[in-house]
This record gives sequence, structure tokens and C-alpha cells, in this order.
Amino acid sequence: MHDGWVSAYLGVDLAWGLGTPDRAPNETGLVAMDPAGTITDAGWARGVDAVTAWVAAHLGPRSLIAVDASLVVTNPTGIREAERQVGQRYGRWKVAANPTNLASAASAGARLLDRLTELGVEYVSSTDAMRERSGPAMFECYPYTTLVGVEELGYDVERPRYKRLDPTVPAGVARARRAEAFDELVRRLRETPLDPPMQLDSHPLTQRLADPSVLHGPTHKHREDLLDGALCAWTAAFWERHGDQRVQILGGDRPHRHGPDAAGASPGNRRRGPSLQADPMDEAGRQPVVVAPARPSQRGPRG
Repeated sequence: MHDGWVSAYLGVDLAWGLGTPDRAPNETGLVAMDPAGTITDAGWARGVDAVTAWVAAHLGPRSLIAVDASLVVTNPTGIREAERQVGQRYGRWKVAANPTNLASAASAGARLLDRLTELGVEYVSSTDAMRERSGPAMFECYPYTTLVGVEELGYDVERPRYKRLDPTVPAGVARARRAEAFDELVRRLRETPLDPPMQLDSHPLTQRLADPSVLHGPTHKHREDLLDGALCAWTAAFWERHGDQRVQILGGDRPHRHGPDAAGASPGNRRRGPSLQADPMDEAGRQPVVVAPARPSQRGPRG
């Protein structure tokens, strides 16, 4: 591990699929950022092994790793409670989460969780546990909640449509609008005074995100993955900077542990107060949650 805070925040926009023998996984966008908002490294990788190697090479003594993928999944079917709460609390901004369960084929997040745990990275699901970490830690995030939950970015009506094409308009129009939304998002991230800061221009690859977007789908996705990696890293910095004041933990509190023995669940990952709806913890006592920046109007009841 590196000394100091060189790679304080790592963002991983993980491709959810594992790939097949005949088809490589999709790209994962990766960004390392220091406390001043300087991007110290950025790029792409394919597959959990390559992503794990990149994270291992950038780990600092208290690195905080934000992953856009389902890390802890305990529900046999249906949707996780954290994902349900994304729709309940951010739906007005047209934000919803893809459902995951134990039958889902998209399991790269759970695989990455196992690999990083082997490296000594702790999974944290509360602000107290995040702040009290004695080594590197990881958590699950969702960039759309960051974009609409941070008021300074100005997405007061709905999320920016920089990802999927709008199916209600012709394909050519949809591609042009998506490109415009991407460029506007990058402009806001570069020009809006943010606390903590994020300096996209500090690394050649993230600096090039300011170049005008192209309509070519794979090229757009390549750039989008890197931008989401930067948003993940910044979400980690935002959580550490503001804590519960501006971030909520979607997924409830005081869940029961998955399995017959509830002893040993990590008290640092529990929140005090009345119980909210929650999925079971996994066998390691880890709670399925999404860490999400939030406006006051987006908050649910606090435990």
C-alpha cells in the first residue's frame, strides 16, 4: 500500500456482467482522486480480476472505494430494499435502480466484494463505520442519486439523460440529445464550485471528457464509463466530507442477519433508532445498502 493519502478515493463504475468464454466483460471505468480533487489516475479495465488488480495498485491506508454495482445481495428474488428506496425517494427526478437478487446473472459486484475483502478492504454501510475505518473500505453507490441529490449541480427537475437513449424520439435525435446532456453534465462538473472539489482537468483522460461528444454509441459508452468512475470517486469524497448531513443510507437499518445465527453482525454497520424496512444481512454480517447524496426533500425517515 502507498503511504499517505495519494489514492484517498477510488471510483469503480463496474460492468455488472462477468463475461463468457467467448465474450469479454464490458469496460469498467476507474478513477483515483486525492482529497484536493486531483485525479491521480484514470482508465478502464475488463473483468473482475483486472479491476481488482487496479484497486490493489492504488490502495492507501484509508482509501475509500465507491462501486457502482450491487455488492451485497441477499434477497432470493425481486428487488433489494435499497433499490426500492431509490425509486421511492428519487423517482420524482426520474431516477430508478435496476433490480438485483440472488438469481441475477449480473454478479460482478458480489465477486468484486469477495476479491477486495481478501485484500483487507472492509465493506461499510453506515457513516459511523466509514469514519471509524482503520484501513481501506468500500461501499455501493449510484451516480444518478449523486447528480440529483447534490443541489449545486442544478438538476432540480430530473436526471440528466446522458446514458440511455430516449425511446420516445427518433434514434438520431436521441443520440444528439444524449450527447448534449453528456457535454452539459461535464460542463457543470468542471465549472460548478463543489465541496469537496473535483478537478476533471487534472488528468489527461478525464480532461478529454470536455471534448465535444460524438454520436457513435460505443465511443459514448467508453467516455460515460470513465465519467461515472469519476462520479463514484467524488461520491466517496462527498460522503467523507458531509456524512449524514447530506448523505442517506438507502436500505434501512437494524436488519436481521442472513442465516440461523445472528451473532457476530458488525455493530459498526448498524444505525440506531426505530427499524426501517431492510433486507437480511449476509453471512458476514454485511447489510445491502446504497450510499446516496440527498436533498432534504429526498430523505426518508431516519433510524
